[in-house]
Amino acid sequence: MTTESEPEHDRSDPSLSVIMSERRQLINLAYRLLGSLADAEDAVQETYARWYAMPREDQDAIESPGAWLTTVTSRVCLNLLGSARVRRETYVGEWIPEPLPERTEWSTARSGGTHMDPADRVTLDESVSMAFLVVLESMTPAERVAFVLHDVFRYSFAEVAEIVGRTPAACRQLASSARRRVSSSRASATSTVRQADIVRGFKQVWEAKDIGGLIGLLDPNATVIADGGGVVSAVSRPVEGGELIARACVDLAERAPLTILERTVNGQPGLVSLQDGLTVAVLAFDVVDDRIKHIWAVLNPEKLRPWTTV
Repeated sequence: MTTESEPEHDRSDPSLSVIMSERRQLINLAYRLLGSLADAEDAVQETYARWYAMPREDQDAIESPGAWLTTVTSRVCLNLLGSARVRRETYVGEWIPEPLPERTEWSTARSGGTHMDPADRVTLDESVSMAFLVVLESMTPAERVAFVLHDVFRYSFAEVAEIVGRTPAACRQLASSARRRVSSSRASATSTVRQADIVRGFKQVWEAKDIGGLIGLLDPNATVIADGGGVVSAVSRPVEGGELIARACVDLAERAPLTILERTVNGQPGLVSLQDGLTVAVLAFDVVDDRIKHIWAVLNPEKLRPWTTV
C-alpha cells in the first residue's frame, strides 16, 4: 500500500495544518470513488503533489484550499476510474472493492490496538459497506462522481458541475440515474445486531461442517463472489444457490484447516479466515430478510496485505 511521503517545505508555514487537515476528508472521498484504499492514497498524494508544485503566490491566491484539494482529488479519481474500468475488464476472475482493514471484533466491540491504520481515517457508514460499493462499481465514472459528491458528501450540483466539467443539469441527471441504481439494489434493512447474529451463526455451522445449518442461513438464491485476482482459479466464477454454497464451504473446511475470526468489514459484521496465522480471506455479507443473500470473499493477496497486521 502506498504511504504518504511528507512534502519538503517550511514547517513554520501557517497553512500547513490547514492543508493537511483536509487529508481525512480527501481519503474518505477518494475511497468511495475508487473502491480501493491503495488507489485512494495514491490519488490524494497526487493532489498534494500538485498543490506543493505550485508557486507560493499561486497557493496564496486560492481562496479556499480545501475546495481546491477536493476538486483536484475528484478529477484525479475521475481519470483513474476511466483507466480502472479498462483494467477491471481484463482482470482475471471477479473484481471486488478492496475491504477496509478493521481492528474491531464486533462480537465483543473491542478495539485491538492503538496504531492508526490508513483505513481508520475512513468514516464507516452505509456508503462504505461492500454492498453499496458494489453498486457504485456498476455506475459510469461520471455517475459515480456526481452521485458520491452530491448524495454522500452533500456538494451542490453547481459545485459538482465545476468539478466534473458538465452543466449542473447534466450532473443532476447523472446523480438521479445513479440513485435509481442504488434504490433498485437496496433490500429491506436488517439491523446490525441481527446481521451479527446471522453471521456468527454462519461461522459456527461452517466450523461444525454442518451443511444443513448452512443451508438454513443462506437464501436459496444466494451468491458467493470471490476475488482471487487470478491466484485462486477455483473461484473465478460466482457460486450460486444456497445448497451449492453450503457444500462448497464444508468442502473447503475439510480440505484446509482455517481459523475464522469475527471482524468488522467495511462497517458491517464480517469474517476473516486465517491459515497458519496468515489472512487468506475476508468475507463481507449482505443479509436480507434474515437470510444471507450475498457473500463477497476477497482472496486476492494484494488486497489482503493491509489485513496482515489487523
